[in-house]
Amino acid sequence: MRAVQVPQPGAAFGIVEREIPSPGFQEVRIKVQACGVCHSDAFTKEGFWPGIQYPRVPGHEVAGIIDDVGAGVAGWKKGQRVGVGWHGSHDGTCRECKRGDFRHCRNRQVPGISYDGGYQEYMVAPTTALVSLPESLSDVDAAPLLCAGITTYDALRQGGALPGDLVAVSGVGGLGHLGIQFANKFGYKVAAIGLGAEDAAAASELGASLYIDVKTTNAAQALQKLGGARVILATAPSSKAATALIDGLAPNGKLMVIGVAAEPIEATPVQLITASRAVQGYVSGTPADSEDTLRFAELSGVRALIETYPLEKAEEAYARMMSGKAHFRVVLTM
Repeated sequence: MRAVQVPQPGAAFGIVEREIPSPGFQEVRIKVQACGVCHSDAFTKEGFWPGIQYPRVPGHEVAGIIDDVGAGVAGWKKGQRVGVGWHGSHDGTCRECKRGDFRHCRNRQVPGISYDGGYQEYMVAPTTALVSLPESLSDVDAAPLLCAGITTYDALRQGGALPGDLVAVSGVGGLGHLGIQFANKFGYKVAAIGLGAEDAAAASELGASLYIDVKTTNAAQALQKLGGARVILATAPSSKAATALIDGLAPNGKLMVIGVAAEPIEATPVQLITASRAVQGYVSGTPADSEDTLRFAELSGVRALIETYPLEKAEEAYARMMSGKAHFRVVLTM
């Protein structure tokens, strides 16, 4: 089979031929049909995640078909359509797992980091990572919902906003364009926040009620004129942008941070205390959460806007995604 691997941190992708792997105990082999190219693949590409063993095949937005099952597998069968997202397994024994908080397992695994992911024609995954795919969603449509989709969907549904509340989505990109759609379908009044007038039309088409251009407008002040946002979903990978939005929160409002950046988000105690505001990070959910996301997308019509590339053009696809110019997600097809 063909696989795209990172030979060492910072190196270019290499296309190699490998033996098709065999599934072990409570594992399945998946014939990969599509795999999303996510910004978090940089953890593998650049070696940002401690302890990665190389060479490593990236990819944690995987859609495919079970091709073989290992010993001890129950509830999954050959020919079944499945996906694998960021949550690549949990140990079931740590304190968090014993409390049912599998998202925060102390020894959780991530496909493409802990084990080889979906930038290949076949991959092996534990059954604890598997997501059942609805028949009405194509593999290409399903793939980005298994990371970008579940992260935006679950952060919004855990944010505390009610239908009719003002919810702002910062960033009209790979995460933000899904966040706007989900927020609209949840019944929120959606304010999209972007950098430049060119995103206004796309934001409106995706379901935003209004667009705030931070190049010409103080976004926090604009939100306060509307009564303040109950939730601000910070999807842009910019801590400076997130910091500037805190004053746009309503009393008891929450800044939900899902865009990854290295710099600190800064908030004064007065900003938080006087209006009982909160800043919370949110990580991608479990396979059960992913199935909730897929069912809601199937019901509501939420879909990622996608550019597809063949597997052999993974380097070009990754560069396109990292450039920020993709419209809006990039998916590899086999």
